[in-house]
Amino acid sequence: MALSKDQLKQFRQLLITERAKLVDEIRSIAHDASTTPKEASGDLSSYTVHMADMASDTCERELSMNIVSSEQEILYQIDDALKRLEEGSFGVCQECNTPITMSRLKAVPYAAMCIECQRSKEKKQKR
Repeated sequence: MALSKDQLKQFRQLLITERAKLVDEIRSIAHDASTTPKEASGDLSSYTVHMADMASDTCERELSMNIVSSEQEILYQIDDALKRLEEGSFGVCQECNTPITMSRLKAVPYAAMCIECQRSKEKKQKR
């Protein structure tokens, strides 16, 4: 099942739009994580910040950075999918070379593997 030029064009636009959203989210989270607790609260007085507040802020920053890391990985996958579009291998499983189903591509447009190969890969990673 080869994708039509129209379908490829739609997937390209979808991937570009998704990429732009992710870049904006990453920038926003990184900016928020880079502000100090005093700046974030708007309290620039000379009073010290309570240790519990500092711990909470540190935890929140770590969570934010984990989200950025996860979104960065998706960004790499989107870039890879755009490259496959250019090369003509988009929509074909990188493992078994069978076509990826349209329902999978619509759900995960940057998918590099068919659902069976993806499941197999995830099982191996859990071990």
